[in-house]
Amino acid sequence: MFERNITAFGAHGDGRYDNSEAFSAAFNAVKEAGCGIIHVGEGIWKTGPVEIFSHTTLVLEENSVISFIPDPDRYKPVWTRWEGVECYGMRPLVFSDNQNHIRIIGKGAFDGSGAVWWAILQEKRKNGQKSPVTPDEQALARLNPGYEKQPSGGGSREMQFLRPPLVQFRNCTSVYLEGFSLRNSPFWTLHPVFCNDITIKDIKITNPADAPNTDGIDIDSCENVLIERCEVAVGDDGIAIKSGSGEDGIKVNKPSQNIAVRRCTVKNGHGGIVIGSETAAGIFNITAEHCLFQGTDRGIRIKTRRGRGGQISNLHFKHLTMENNLCPLVINMFYRCGAALSDGWFTLEPMPVTYTTPSIKNIIIEDIKASGCKASAGFIAGLPESPVRNLSISNSEFITNENDPACPNEADMFLGLPEVKTKSFRVINAHEPVFSNVNFSAGSAGAGV
Repeated sequence: MFERNITAFGAHGDGRYDNSEAFSAAFNAVKEAGCGIIHVGEGIWKTGPVEIFSHTTLVLEENSVISFIPDPDRYKPVWTRWEGVECYGMRPLVFSDNQNHIRIIGKGAFDGSGAVWWAILQEKRKNGQKSPVTPDEQALARLNPGYEKQPSGGGSREMQFLRPPLVQFRNCTSVYLEGFSLRNSPFWTLHPVFCNDITIKDIKITNPADAPNTDGIDIDSCENVLIERCEVAVGDDGIAIKSGSGEDGIKVNKPSQNIAVRRCTVKNGHGGIVIGSETAAGIFNITAEHCLFQGTDRGIRIKTRRGRGGQISNLHFKHLTMENNLCPLVINMFYRCGAALSDGWFTLEPMPVTYTTPSIKNIIIEDIKASGCKASAGFIAGLPESPVRNLSISNSEFITNENDPACPNEADMFLGLPEVKTKSFRVINAHEPVFSNVNFSAGSAGAGV
């Protein structure tokens, strides 16, 4: 068995030396040997992007940090999926493409040095940038003809500043991740796309609460996935399941299915367990159980809209605890991010059902304990032409915090719906939902007070 320490390739963990060539040499050596193990010991190991090949085990020893140099020029375009659309984007910091049998284990960390990336984006937004400006952005625009008409989830595709995820596996099989930490991602943090047989255990993901578009785990058009005992605190959705956006996602036609999320904790961020909003190829057979969603804007969050496409069905949420959320349960088919009223998707009048009309059905929600709900006890909004069907909620309790100043309309990000003034459980366009042994009550403080 080929087994080496990264120092055997000339690396230095002093927090200053550029180890890009050392990491490249190490992973290429494993590729040439056919399989192998690379150890990274205590220290801060600065590097540019790295690529991991089949039959590689990367061991991150305790107190080891692989820290990525935040220079956009280093992350040259690769073919990827960015917010649900196949296109060229900046190279992921850790990337595996069409590989198999990869293991990353240990108690170390990957640090994406995200503060530099977030500051660049925030300055662009502050200046009102609406099109490519820098040479890198203009190069991506040339590689992505028609990008102006591609759907966006709010990450500012129009600029073509397509920030890289911290870790991406694309078209990979048999990936095992356990024990390490991910932090300060430029964009989405852990992004398997078009993958099969993924295990994610005991991973800790941390991004600042105000870091833009820094989802924790995004399972994107993947199947046979287990996520267990992970801790996530980020600036966007915590654990999200996606399958492409609009016509591009329908064309690719790779659903997400057979995914289990167990015993995870999500704090901060926009949602705990999230379905969508990129739903085009369908999302099926999802289970989330024995999780804690603490202080997230939403707990269970299902989001899509007209034009996104896709069938969402066979979802099972059980034994979940939610504390101090804006809204613990959201099913929103009027999701607004990356869209406007002028797009014509948000009317309350029925529209023709087409191949881009999403559908949601067969959802079981049971044994939910939600306390300190700041804005609303629940929010369910189907489409008049595609109502939510076969929804069952049982053996659950929802307690609102009537003293919190959050407005009921903050339950989720929607357009086109009438505003409300009470912190109720709102249901629009759901076909005969079943509520069994569900208690709603008004409280005066958050959980644990």
